[in-house]
Amino acid sequence: MRIAMVGAGYVGLVTGACLTEFGTDAVCVDRDAERIERLRRGEMPIYEPGLADFVARNVEAGRLTFSTDLAAAVSGADIVFIAVGTPSRRGDGHADLTYVFDAAREVVAAARGYTVLVTKSTVPVGTGARVAGIAAELRPDAEIDVVSNPEFLREGAAIEDFMHPDRVVIGAETDRARAAMRELYRPLFLRETPILFTDRETAELTKYAANAFLAVKITFINEIADLCERVGADVQDVARGMGLDRRIGGKFLHPGPGYGGSCFPKDTLALTRTASDAGSPVRLVETAAAVNDARKRAMAGRVLEALGGDAAGRTVAVLGLAFKPNTDDMREAPSLELVPALQAAGAKVRAYDPQAMETARPLLADVAWCRDVYDAAEGADCAVLLTEWNEFRAVDMERLGSVMAAPVLVDLRNVYKPAEVKAAGFAYRGVGKGRAS
Repeated sequence: MRIAMVGAGYVGLVTGACLTEFGTDAVCVDRDAERIERLRRGEMPIYEPGLADFVARNVEAGRLTFSTDLAAAVSGADIVFIAVGTPSRRGDGHADLTYVFDAAREVVAAARGYTVLVTKSTVPVGTGARVAGIAAELRPDAEIDVVSNPEFLREGAAIEDFMHPDRVVIGAETDRARAAMRELYRPLFLRETPILFTDRETAELTKYAANAFLAVKITFINEIADLCERVGADVQDVARGMGLDRRIGGKFLHPGPGYGGSCFPKDTLALTRTASDAGSPVRLVETAAAVNDARKRAMAGRVLEALGGDAAGRTVAVLGLAFKPNTDDMREAPSLELVPALQAAGAKVRAYDPQAMETARPLLADVAWCRDVYDAAEGADCAVLLTEWNEFRAVDMERLGSVMAAPVLVDLRNVYKPAEVKAAGFAYRGVGKGRAS
């Protein structure tokens, strides 16, 4: 079986590389010629643990190739994935499907023989039907089945998520398409991975519903964290007590500065717009998105409080810039709200991130970019732990305090034990630590 992946971005590259691990031949196509050349040289355009090894191994085996020639890639493929971006549309928040429909038209024009056209991009309900309409209009004689196969990849753990998924969701309308997708994912069938076959609309909505639920869960524990601070409780113990209930589970019950990234912000917004248009508003999701936006803006206030309310002329060390560890993704990262707010209050910002420095540079002005944690903390009046990279967990607190102008630490991820930090001479503030902070 041979596949073509239209889009060599995060989803397309990870999916293509992982499918070739199953012995499938894949060509990843992208209009960005520079990106394709970099991939041919073995240079990864994104940071994702393990991805470079997967790509190198399968390129060497001849199973994975890269191209800018969409027509050639599609004409030789049994299954074609569309894995292009669906950003929020300016003005109304709906998912912008321009790239999806453009890709669909090109794929339909180039298809030869029976072809399964799969939307891998995150798309609103009804998109698959619209793509099928495009196929029927442009090539009424062509044998093309349109399938929805949403991705459930966590940045920083995408390889593990693809190779050992909780489930695979496939929205298909014909037995022939279902058989083709079943054959593609046969290695996962053999591992007894749950494979859920649905209609296209159900598959499309499942992706949005899953992301929205997780976003609500994060927002919930963040609000509980605020309550803990007011009443003297410890949110980590509260979360632990909740998570031991099997109906709830402990995942995504970690308070912090608000969710970011490429999925939750745009997907919750797109779902609320779709639901509103359908006359069935999702008020809970609407509220969670609004609360999350406000939370990210409010994080600078916590730092200002730690500085005694006055940041003018003070220096703040920001540790971590990416929206989460193990990625260089800066999309909707809390740092994009925190850093400018601190600067507007008169603070000078020194920053360090293990992977996201180059991605962050064009997005954040007037920042002193540093080589490590201690360099960032040099002369700082306050250090802010914003992204919970593993290397930050083993920081030498005494050394950190010795290079700072004032030993003040705002831990927005609750990485450190308050008693230990205070014993090292720091003034400490965590999240949801009513007594410990």
